[in-house]
Amino acid sequence: MSKAVNVPQAPQFPLPFSHYIEAGDFVYVSGQVGVDPATLELVGDTVEEQTRQCVKNLETILNYLNLTLDHVVKMNVFVSDSQHIPAFNKVYAEIVNKPYPARTTCAVGLGSYKIEIDCIAYTKSKRGETA
Repeated sequence: MSKAVNVPQAPQFPLPFSHYIEAGDFVYVSGQVGVDPATLELVGDTVEEQTRQCVKNLETILNYLNLTLDHVVKMNVFVSDSQHIPAFNKVYAEIVNKPYPARTTCAVGLGSYKIEIDCIAYTKSKRGETA
């Protein structure tokens, strides 16, 4: 059985999706972008600024479940231009602890957003720990 939830503190878009779905011991978090949750305005003009906010939005959703980025086992990263990948990787390495989650990074059309990230978290333990 799965459970879909919207988190009041996370960005509220008028779109048909849930912030996350719990399915067994896993949490599937919908893609987040680099916007301020209160205003839905982009935070910064650079991929670095938008990455930091995007990850904060993911953390808001994970924290709602008493989870952290250390519970994330898989991330899917979408950048608006492949030239943003080195700058993204630099910020990512500063924010996400080792051992890093499995990850896919793709360049796609994102409109005015420079980055979008979704993730899968394992609720029973953090990366590098045993359940």
